[in-house]
Formats: sequence, structure tokens, C-alpha cells
Amino acid sequence: MRLPPHILVVNGIKVRRPVFLIGAPHSGTDLLARALKRSPGFHVTMGRANVAHVVYAFARKPSIGQTSGAVRVMRDALAESWQVLPRSCGQCAQSCREAGGVTGTGPCVSAGDITRFGDGSPDLLYSAPVLLQAFPDARFVQLIRDGRDVVAGMLDDPACLAWFKPVMLSEQTEFPNPFLGVNKDEHLDRWKGMPAAGKSALRWRSAVRMSAELRRTLPEDQLLTLRYEDLIHKPAPSVATLAEFVETRVSKVVLYDTGVPKVGAWRAKLRGPDLELVEKVAREELMRLGYLKR
Repeated sequence: MRLPPHILVVNGIKVRRPVFLIGAPHSGTDLLARALKRSPGFHVTMGRANVAHVVYAFARKPSIGQTSGAVRVMRDALAESWQVLPRSCGQCAQSCREAGGVTGTGPCVSAGDITRFGDGSPDLLYSAPVLLQAFPDARFVQLIRDGRDVVAGMLDDPACLAWFKPVMLSEQTEFPNPFLGVNKDEHLDRWKGMPAAGKSALRWRSAVRMSAELRRTLPEDQLLTLRYEDLIHKPAPSVATLAEFVETRVSKVVLYDTGVPKVGAWRAKLRGPDLELVEKVAREELMRLGYLKR
């Protein structure tokens, strides 16, 4: 059941129809965040520590998201993240500062220019139900990408690999756990013995399943699903669809950056055993999404 409407005011601006970018790691949410940061009137944050702390607390212990205080905690974290202060950008991740063209501590935007807010912090997907309760008029843009490319990206990302270390599993970690992709408590020992490629495939598989559930439950005017491959190969129509959904102009410039990960990079990056494991673990979802032939 949704909570009664709550009007959040940040820097004197009412937060209406905030946009949240969600997807598995390395699915391209950071790419869309950079594009939206260039959109007129938008203030988009990425990876603020206070938001990450809440997101990962919910990821470790999903039951927290079902408590009465979860919505307030999430709203407060985002309100703090969206504040425009003289040194506010100094608290952002490097990727966010670079996307905003900030070389110092900020701010990257003038409070007087803001009409909409958004966030593209990693792993927001796992907090989507809480975000929807906190902001009933929110708009969600979810990215789907070939799981093999996602795994290849995760294997090159120390931040992603850090979650696979046993030390990251505290006594607070609950199972089943969508964040880790572990469906049952008794599967935990098997998970601990898997190579990083298999654990990464489980995370992608779980994220895709969560995205499918959101597609079934959210109305079309609140959820837009884009494929990473279309963003790269068909940027104009993809960006046009995004712009219509968020009701503002969206720049395509970042999609042509030479540093944007290529489609099909897994062919050169995934070793034979890793590729075999990924396709075994995520076969059903890879086939359902058309990335793997039946």
C-alpha cells in the first residue's frame, strides 16, 4: 500500500516526478545519468555516500525496506544528496563530478535553474519499492544489457568484486538476497565456492528478474525500459524515447564518447570457462531477452 503523498522540498524547490536510473551493475545507468545531467532543469546525483549507505543497508537486509521508517530514511538521504551547497560536489563520487564538469567541490548546478531531480547511484534497483513509496509520482528508467557484457564489466571493477569477499557478508545479511542473487539460505555455501564470474552472473540474473517484476507492476507512464545495445547502435530514437518519457531535452553527446563500453566486449574479455559458467547460470534470462539462441 502506498503512503499518502509527501511533498519534499529541497533548496526551496518541490520535488516532483524525480527520475531514478536503475539496472544491474555496468548496464549503462551511469551513461544515462551523464546524459540527464546535461538536460535543462535537471539536478542528477550519482553515488553520494549517504545514499549508498542506505541502498546497501537495504541490499544486505531486504526486510528493512518493509519497515515504516524505510521511506523516511530514503527521502532524507536523497534530500541531503540533492541540496545545492557551496561545497556539495565535494561529497559526490568522481564519476558524478566529471559528468557535471566540476573540477573542484562545486556546486555543479545553480539552485535557481533546477526544476527536476534525479539519481543514478549504483544499485538503486534494489531500493525501487522504497523509492516508489517515498515518491509515488517517481519515474524509473531501467537499463537492460547483455549479461555477458555486464559480467565482463563487473570482473574489471574492484568495487563490484569487493562484494564477493566473505568478509562483506555480515551477520546482518539476510537470505534470500536479491542483491547477491542467492535465492535460498542453503545455497550460500555453494555461492561462496563459485568463481567471480558465476557470482556476477547471479547478480545480473537477479537484477533482470527484479526488472521484469517492475515491468509487471508499474504503469507505463512511470517505467521506461531501454536496452543498452539500442542506446549505442540507435542513439537518436532511444534518446528521443527517453526525452519524451522524462519530458525534457536529453543530450546524445555522451553516447558518442570513445570511452563508452562497446557492445559485445565480452567476446574479447571473458575467458572460456567464465563464459561457459555465465551462460549456464543465466541461460534462461539470456535466452528470454534474445541474447542467447535457444
